[in-house]
Amino acid sequence: MTGSASASDRLRDLDLTLPGLERNPSYVNHRAAGSAIHVSGQLPYRDGVLLGQGVVGRDLDVPAARELARHAALNALAVAAEAVGDLDRVRIVQMLVFVASTPELGEQSRVADAAGELLVQVLGENGRHARTAIGVAGLPRNSPVEIQLICTAG
Repeated sequence: MTGSASASDRLRDLDLTLPGLERNPSYVNHRAAGSAIHVSGQLPYRDGVLLGQGVVGRDLDVPAARELARHAALNALAVAAEAVGDLDRVRIVQMLVFVASTPELGEQSRVADAAGELLVQVLGENGRHARTAIGVAGLPRNSPVEIQLICTAG
């Protein structure tokens, strides 16, 4: 992957494609507030199927949670690309990673790292971001991870 490659090229080089977006009547996938675009929390769905369930540290290990976080980040990128009109214009400002985990896990940041690494692999410098990784007691649909982004059009 070259430094001058587009985000779309880098995504293709990783053998990934942005998934289609599901609509929900209860909320919108993204909302602009000034120049900031808030991307709703994304779960690790692929083709309408949640790829994993449970609590990290009890039902699944950190490597499995990292893969789920990468997929949730890919879903969030799809929403961000829709919001700004083009993947190559997405600039991540902040990523919030929620990890359903046992109280003693203490490795939520390692789970979040996988999502952050994907953002940088695809977007280059536009993928670098401020980040929060939080352990929680539970997430929607018993998902192990949920990712929310704040981005701008760069």
